[in-house]
Amino acid sequence: MKKFFVLWASQAASLFGSAVVNFALAWYLTRETGSATVLATALIVAIIPQIVLGPFVGPFIDRWSRKKIMIFADLYVMLLTVVLVVLFAVDAAQIWHIYLIMMGRAIGETFQFPALGASIPMIVPEEKLVRANGLFQMLQSAIKIVAPITGAFLMETLPMQGVLAVDILTAVIAVGCLLPLVIPRPERTTLAVESNHFGDMVQGFRYIWARRGLVVLIGLMASLMLFTAAPASLMPVLVSKCLEGDVVKLGWLGSASGIGGIAGGLALGVWGGFKKRMRTAFLGFLIMIPCSVGVGFTSPAIFYTTTVPAMLFMGVGTALVSAPLTAIMNSVIAKDMQGRVFSLYASVITAVIPIGLVIGGPVADWLGIRSLYWIAAGAWLVILPLAMLSRSLMNLENTPA
Repeated sequence: MKKFFVLWASQAASLFGSAVVNFALAWYLTRETGSATVLATALIVAIIPQIVLGPFVGPFIDRWSRKKIMIFADLYVMLLTVVLVVLFAVDAAQIWHIYLIMMGRAIGETFQFPALGASIPMIVPEEKLVRANGLFQMLQSAIKIVAPITGAFLMETLPMQGVLAVDILTAVIAVGCLLPLVIPRPERTTLAVESNHFGDMVQGFRYIWARRGLVVLIGLMASLMLFTAAPASLMPVLVSKCLEGDVVKLGWLGSASGIGGIAGGLALGVWGGFKKRMRTAFLGFLIMIPCSVGVGFTSPAIFYTTTVPAMLFMGVGTALVSAPLTAIMNSVIAKDMQGRVFSLYASVITAVIPIGLVIGGPVADWLGIRSLYWIAAGAWLVILPLAMLSRSLMNLENTPA
């Protein structure tokens, strides 16, 4: 597990820097425009590369060095941040500049995250995959605590270019950790000897389609994302409209979710979840439903007694969903196929986010931001029982790679 913790440390730095930048840019757009539609547009622009490039990225990840992909992705994103720092420093930054930089950063992340997901089973024994993924979930949750507070503090004390410069420092640390790390390449079981990018990509589609449980899982997550994209992404608008525009409260919400995620990750580390890992994931989903309803009722009077606890348990539910599902995919997908499958999976899931934001942004401006959280909870109550009736989904973890 020594290699795993080196990888974990590198991603801790990388993810922290990105989270601070994402927080700062989201709050900057909210503060400057006050529009849910503008923020939704920015988020849509940032995920277009994942949708368009995702299917084409997977074959590269399965053939190239996954370590080098993560290193070059970090350096590329860092250079884009440098451009944004310069624009703010000379007081030339425009909204469309932010859109372009967010799109460019997303291109790097389209390579980085599938490479990370495909690297974990190469350095972690299968019996420890749930715990390893639980530790990554704890990392993401810890960043949710620290990054919003750090971002809010920095935005109150530094100019925008100073806040963004954090990402440059953390990228250097991340690359420094990765350089000495050795990540083995997977044994070839599905890849042809000669590179055939189109053939590799088609093989990824066929691999998923031949496994009904994977198809149902991707459909389930896409359906859930359709309804959760807007409320999750437009949290700054909720704070602006319902919580007196207090950026500190936005930080508290992110931190509460992060604390819950750490608690969920610790629970998985000690408990390990149900023997049938899919049941653990569904428990997490069920926890998230009443939390979404509670967040929708937020107000300054009940912020600390209701909204913050709701976000905390939302984080617990997220941890219980993410770690076991990722572990299931790590264990049932051939190791030299994981780059393609994870990229396709991310591309499909991400493709529904613009739909959710295109609908959710105007709905928030029309019916109020609160309605998005109640609509999401109602959708989950319909989708989850239907998913639990799928035998192929519930037995996915028993499917041989």
